Amino acid sequence: MAGRRAQPGSAPPRPAAPHPRPASRAFPQHCCPRDAERPPSPRSPLMPGCELPVGTCPDMCPAAERAQREREHRLHRLEAVPGCRQYPPRADPQRAVKEYSRPAAGKPRPPPSQLRPPSVLLATVRYLAGEVAESADIARAEVASFVADRLRAVRLDLALQGAGDAEAAVVLEAALATLLAVVARLGPDAARGPADPVLLQAQVQEGFGSLRRCYARGAGPHPRQPAFQGLFLLYNLGSVEALHEVLQLPAALRACPPLRKALAVDAAFREGNAARLFRLLQTLPYLPSCAVQCHVGHARREALARFARAFSTPKGQTLPLGFMVNLLALDGLREARDLCQAHGLPLDGEERVVFLRGRYVEEGLPPASTCKVLVESKLRGRTLEEVVMAEEEDEGADRPGSPA
Repeated sequence: MAGRRAQPGSAPPRPAAPHPRPASRAFPQHCCPRDAERPPSPRSPLMPGCELPVGTCPDMCPAAERAQREREHRLHRLEAVPGCRQYPPRADPQRAVKEYSRPAAGKPRPPPSQLRPPSVLLATVRYLAGEVAESADIARAEVASFVADRLRAVRLDLALQGAGDAEAAVVLEAALATLLAVVARLGPDAARGPADPVLLQAQVQEGFGSLRRCYARGAGPHPRQPAFQGLFLLYNLGSVEALHEVLQLPAALRACPPLRKALAVDAAFREGNAARLFRLLQTLPYLPSCAVQCHVGHARREALARFARAFSTPKGQTLPLGFMVNLLALDGLREARDLCQAHGLPLDGEERVVFLRGRYVEEGLPPASTCKVLVESKLRGRTLEEVVMAEEEDEGADRPGSPA
């Protein structure tokens, strides 16, 4: 009884068992960082005499840092003078990019001569997107690791100076777009390279946090905000926190085509409606496709599991692989065969899969996909630099006949 008192020496009453939590879906959900989960607060006014400086460094990497890293043999090969055979290699001022250095407690702020102003930061991002990210003779994992570190330094330089919100947003948007594209280009073998997927994911979330805080301060205009708020939701597809953040945005912002499309994709993902989900994914422009790519494998696995539950019989029921290619936007019959075999489903020849009861299994992560149909094909001859600097022209337009 509610008011009953325990007898001396008796065991204390056991607390009521908590209600069981509903089982989570099979999709992995990116955990939004704290700065992206809670509404960012406006910038606090600075104390008199403590105004942030404006950077004056005209180079992508300050001369002092170039000289120091030359002495310490810490130059990346992407920063050395091309064809240089001397050891240690010499830094090329046109290629060296300031590396990230964590601010130490009690260490004075860097002087303006060590900070790059927004115009130089934007030129640095443009260089990383146009030159470094397109390097064909270097492994993509190495490129991604280099670009992620240098973009982190770009965000830090921006935070340490008094840049206006409008110009800061332009830099942060370009930096985030470059990072999303570089991460999406990592192939199935990237896990064995120098790029740490967990660290890259954290860098993307940090980029979203910095940009969304900039938006929240309200000093605009920010023409690309609808597109990048949509990218935030697509990258965190299925996250309750991310959806809540987007639903708190003004109604006029949520009504913009990029955000409406992202909300439709999120709804199809939550409902497990594979047909609608992959129809929508095929209509997305390049950058949103890069943002959502990390969820494609799990969405395909969930769809295949539904097929197995619906079609499996003791004697086996066959399904054309071409049907799966079209429904799940696979890159061809070979990828469809690999997907089925990775989940224990036998094949009938080269073009049909057999659903036998009890054969479907899930082991480890879904097989990696190149996503040529869903991502790579959408560049349509443009360079990454063009996409990073002008993607809003594509993101803001609905294509004729696209699903609502």
